[in-house]
Amino acid sequence: LKKGRFWITPDPYHNDDNIQIGREVKISCQVEATPPEELMFSWLKNGRPLRSSERMVITQTDPDVAPGTTNLDIIDLKFTDFGTYTCVASLKNGGIPEISIDVNISSTTVPPNLTVPQEKSPLLSQEGDTVELQCLVSGKPKPIILWSRADKEAPMPDGNMLTESYDGVLRIVNVSREMAGTYRCQTSQYNGFNVKPREAIMELIVLYPPAVEPVYTEIRQGLGRPFSLSCRVLRAHPSKVLDYEWKLGTRLLTVGQLHTRDETEYHVRALNREGYGAYTCDIKNEAGAGRCTFLVTGKAYAPEFYYDTYSALWQNKPRVYGFKLQWTQMNPNAVDRIMAYRLGIKQTGHQRWWEQEIPIEDNIQKGELLTYNLTELIKPEAYQVRLTPITRFGEGDSTERIIRYSAPVNPHWSKFHCGFEEDTICMFTQDKTEEFDWTRHSAATRDTKYTPNTGPSSDRTGSKQGFYMYIETSRPRLEGDKARLLTPSFNVAPKNPYGNVATNPTYCFSFYYHMYGKHIGGLLFSTHEESR
Repeated sequence: LKKGRFWITPDPYHNDDNIQIGREVKISCQVEATPPEELMFSWLKNGRPLRSSERMVITQTDPDVAPGTTNLDIIDLKFTDFGTYTCVASLKNGGIPEISIDVNISSTTVPPNLTVPQEKSPLLSQEGDTVELQCLVSGKPKPIILWSRADKEAPMPDGNMLTESYDGVLRIVNVSREMAGTYRCQTSQYNGFNVKPREAIMELIVLYPPAVEPVYTEIRQGLGRPFSLSCRVLRAHPSKVLDYEWKLGTRLLTVGQLHTRDETEYHVRALNREGYGAYTCDIKNEAGAGRCTFLVTGKAYAPEFYYDTYSALWQNKPRVYGFKLQWTQMNPNAVDRIMAYRLGIKQTGHQRWWEQEIPIEDNIQKGELLTYNLTELIKPEAYQVRLTPITRFGEGDSTERIIRYSAPVNPHWSKFHCGFEEDTICMFTQDKTEEFDWTRHSAATRDTKYTPNTGPSSDRTGSKQGFYMYIETSRPRLEGDKARLLTPSFNVAPKNPYGNVATNPTYCFSFYYHMYGKHIGGLLFSTHEESR
């Protein structure tokens, strides 16, 4: 047994909602039962059993009402009929608690009336508030109040089309802008009078800050260039007059009001270094503010590695390999000219990065393929490579890739070439048993303040940026001091798998050198054969 309800119907033969002496009044009682055929009703008056009679007609099979309903018709109402009538619902086999419903009939039993407090409509609130819509209910007995949306076919905040209230209050927690609109409160026929529903209308106004776009965007820009920022209002309430405020960081740039427009703009004629940073535009109403944020930066976009390089990996030494690294630059003209790339490389699984800069002499064109040769990579290790563009602004966005070693079809190499362009000096090593070492130099890096007359003015190709290995014979060097540079070991075994001595090839070792000065000493070349 569940949902016990009742309703009172005044004399249906007269157009009057009030209970009057000498007229008919009907009391209806409804209960949901499972199984329905087991449902039984009985009636009490002031606690005593009531039997059906000519003036007190009890029915349980009224075709005009839903199943599970019993009616008590009081014909020709008298003062002696005033009292408390109790409807008792039970199941034939018992075992389930009964449901009792008390209905009071007296001179004070009057139909309901609904009013809305003046201060409750329209009701102003802000998003996130808890609000209470209230209808004042009078009458006896007080009916259940049903709440619904009056302005559109939409569910109530609890998800139902109708929400019941026993005290006339609709409580909404965390109100949102979608809940704004007109609400209807009306009386239910249950637990009250079965008369035309009384209803009242009230308006809920939800104030919310402006919703704006873009919420966040990044703008890449070079020095000296103009740009514009625009912040647009999508919706707000109230929306008639909105204040706006532009800032760079904490520095106020400009303020104003939006009357008929829905957007505000800020223009920069020529970007300087102080113009980089986070620009914000706050558009405000009495409920709060919406913010557009623009991060203006001179960071270059990330480079994009090229993965289709032909014969990217090469090997001309027994224990190391080389790799042709190629890439293009995303939107190279978006910011200042890229002056260099910072190359980072490390063995996969290791923590330590080795870094160097790759200078860029000219402007990079969109789609231009850039190349840098990685040498002295140890077989068979894989390497993680990171490339970062550098402008006057500083470092840009980085990109990374993995380089993996793959064994060649024929690992016997026969050609070796080195120009000492890399810090690893082609795997040459210094002989630590001698008095001093060779130094990697270029004409561009030579300190002419201390060595104005030492070293060539360029490498052998005529480039001042090209590198070479160099020794200084001036003080503190003494006559007889030696600096020895050792090449890697070269395998000169024959390619013929049968090892025929007659087929041994001839190898040639050649190098470029520059010697100048009265005390230069001598340059000696020697070979050392290792047995294998």
